[in-house]
This record gives sequence, structure tokens and C-alpha cells, in this order.
Amino acid sequence: MRFIATTKLGLESVTAFQLKKLDLNDVQNADANVSFSGSFEDMARALLYLRTAERLLLEVGSFEATTFEALFEGVKSVDWKPFLTPHSRIHVNGKSAKSTLFSVSDCQSISKKAIVESLKAAYHTDRIPEDGAEVIVEVGLLRDRVTVALDCCGAGLSRRGYRTYNVAAPLSETLGAGLILLSRYWPDTPFIDPMCGSGTMPIEAAMIGNNKAPSLNRRFAAEDWPFLDDSIFPKARERAREEERHDRLPIFGYDIDERSVAVARRHAEKAGVEVHWEVRPVQKLKTDYEKGLLLCNPPYGERMLTGKEAADLYRDMRRVFDTLPGWNVGIISGMDNFEKVYGKRADKRRKLSNGGLSCTFYQYFPEQVRERKNV
Repeated sequence: MRFIATTKLGLESVTAFQLKKLDLNDVQNADANVSFSGSFEDMARALLYLRTAERLLLEVGSFEATTFEALFEGVKSVDWKPFLTPHSRIHVNGKSAKSTLFSVSDCQSISKKAIVESLKAAYHTDRIPEDGAEVIVEVGLLRDRVTVALDCCGAGLSRRGYRTYNVAAPLSETLGAGLILLSRYWPDTPFIDPMCGSGTMPIEAAMIGNNKAPSLNRRFAAEDWPFLDDSIFPKARERAREEERHDRLPIFGYDIDERSVAVARRHAEKAGVEVHWEVRPVQKLKTDYEKGLLLCNPPYGERMLTGKEAADLYRDMRRVFDTLPGWNVGIISGMDNFEKVYGKRADKRRKLSNGGLSCTFYQYFPEQVRERKNV
């Protein structure tokens, strides 16, 4: 079977890396998604462990369509009987990009009708009551290519289940994990987030460091599939628990806001990880570790601070971070002239999206690393 892990643009490579670490086959990158081949056991393992994917889909059909008639016939031609019963409650999600058929609502209703007609023929019945468990079907059009899939997730994979309280402008769990993995974090590396907010990045780092499956404590839509063996997910969760470590790691989350630190502490407890939390402004950041990874998501001057306040904060950050010459520093920002305001050109940049805002991940490497690269 073919599965598709959808991602934010810019995180495809780290998602592919995770899938390869899970020993999954035929991993292929595309824009905003990574596909692989596998079994339902592989699907369950991917759902539990994927840290940077937004959703996981099981592809059941693919074809070209530039008319609603072609869309109807293509969806109807899919062999739905292995996946749906007459009692399956069918919910169709749709999306369209760069395609002749651009009305998502029309594509959804036509696809739903096609599925129902296909099931009537397959089960030799005039009625599909849809009074059973829900199965989510996604119909996506890209450049007139239609991909029909079952949504394995239900709630997106960023919903780990630990973040139940919010603070202003939170960073999504999948993006937080993505920044950590892009920075090539290792479990024994000291990690600091000096503006931790609700605690996403320190918590994700703690889960990565201890090989804790991020979605271990949540349910998935696939668990209600009528054709799936009931033992698949319990076995996958048991294996994940056996593979988890419980080491005390040097991970620190600081914030100037006392409420944010209290929220982060509650989230870490719910996630089952240990992090050292402390109320501390970035201007007073200090550490006894000579090397490590520092990541932060400071205000962009869009939602929380004015542009001038954000600029003043960035200058303070530069002054403080320059006192950590052995540290790898990563900053995600949506400020257009960030490097000019911060006062230092980044060693590496990557375009990303944070909460619908276009932003860039700026990486500053330790002095010794920069010197080696310049040799």
C-alpha cells in the first residue's frame, strides 16, 4: 500500500529522514508531502512516531480529471469495498490547487455521490445507510491530478494531546520538532529555548532525546476502520513504550512571562517529559555549558510586540547570544529585515510557515564550525 505524509513546505527532508529511520520502503519526496510503501503495521508505527508530518493518508486511487464527469467516474472506479461497508459514515474532505476544477465544495459533493454509487453496485443494494463508524476520505487535486485517499489521522498529527493550555502566538508541535531536527539535535546536547512560551520546543526536544513516540497517547481515525485488525495499534503502542528511554536530559525552557512558564510546566507533565523551567528574560540568559543548541521563536512585531519593540528585542538577543560562541543558534522570524535588525548574517536560511505567516529559519553555527567550513 502507498501512504502519503503531508508536511509544511520546507520540512519534507526531515519527514523523509524520520520515515527512513523507521525502516519504511520507497520513501519519495514531493512538494509538501513524502510518500512511502508499507503495511498497516507500518502505518501505525508512522502515525505514532512522525514528528513533523501534518497528516498521514492511505492512497486508494489516482487519475487525471479536468471535468466533473471525469472526477465522478474516477472516484467511482476506485474499489471501495475493501475499505467501506454500507454502514460506513463517509465524510469527504477536498482541496484543489492549480487545477481546472477549483470549486472544493463541488468536488466534495461529486466525490461523495460517486463513492455511494460505487458502494451500491458493490453491495447490490439501493441504500447506503451510513449509520456506522466514520471514515474520512480526502480528494485532492493538484495540476488536474486527483489523489483519493483515506485520512488515517482524524485530528492532525500536531495534536499530540499534551498542549491543552495556550499562550499568545504558539508554535505548532510539528514545526517545533522540525526546527529541532533541522538543527541536527542529539540527545546529549544541551538545549535551551529562551522564549519558550507554552513549552513546545523543549518538550519536543525531550521526546526526541528519549525516543518517545509523540502521538503515543492519542487516538487515530484509522483505529475505527472496519477492515483493520484490532491488534495492530495495541502492538504498535507496546513496541513504542519498550523503545522509549527515560534519561534526564539537559533541556531548559525560559520565558519572561510567569504564566507561560507555568503553562509549559503543565504541558511537560502531561507529555511525560522532564524539562528545567524557569522565569527568566532573554537579557539575563546564561549557562555553564560551553556547547549546545539554542532555538527560539521570538515575537515578529505582528501579534505581540510593535515593530520597534521586536527590533529592540532582536538587538538584545544578538548581544546575549554572542556570549555563547560554542552554541548553535536557530531563530525563526517573520520580520522581513531580520538579519539587518539582528545585526548579523545567518550561516543558513530556510523558508517556512508559522501559523499561516511566511517566515525564515535563521541558523548561526558555532565559531569552530564556521572556521572549518571556510577552510
